[in-house]
Amino acid sequence: MSKIGLFYGTQTGNTQNIAESIQKEFGGDSVVTLHDIADAGTDDFEGYENIIVGCPTWNVGELEGSWEGFYEDLDEIDFNGKKVAYFGPGDQVGYAENFQDAIGILEEKISELGGKTVGQWPTEGYEFEESKAVKDGKFVGLALDEDNQSDLTDQRVKKWVSQLKGEFSL
Repeated sequence: MSKIGLFYGTQTGNTQNIAESIQKEFGGDSVVTLHDIADAGTDDFEGYENIIVGCPTWNVGELEGSWEGFYEDLDEIDFNGKKVAYFGPGDQVGYAENFQDAIGILEEKISELGGKTVGQWPTEGYEFEESKAVKDGKFVGLALDEDNQSDLTDQRVKKWVSQLKGEFSL
């Protein structure tokens, strides 16, 4: 089994593409196993001490559909002792009042269930009004904007993965 389980939900393919970039940056499927949350079960989280959660913010500050359907199932997972990092694509211009809310919603729930959040990301370089994903002045995870800042995605992923390698003790 790989060292990291990456669980993502996607509607347009953006989150899956980013998940694949993260996997590649970590060194491939021997390090990171991808799980589409639409096809995942609670038992898929077992065996991973390091987890990455990817979820776009959908509609007006909501979870992507597959994550919305899985949300209650999170209660059945023991996150104690697990390090959990978050990433999500969003639109800081069109949805400035709820940019990255989805990863904030998931981070809050998983933290309540014992998960230790790693991979916080600075808010500098973004223009938004509000976000459920900001705690203590930082995003709870990697904030990406494929609509307005897609040219920054690759360098942000590289920097974030480098940060996570230390936080995951790899």
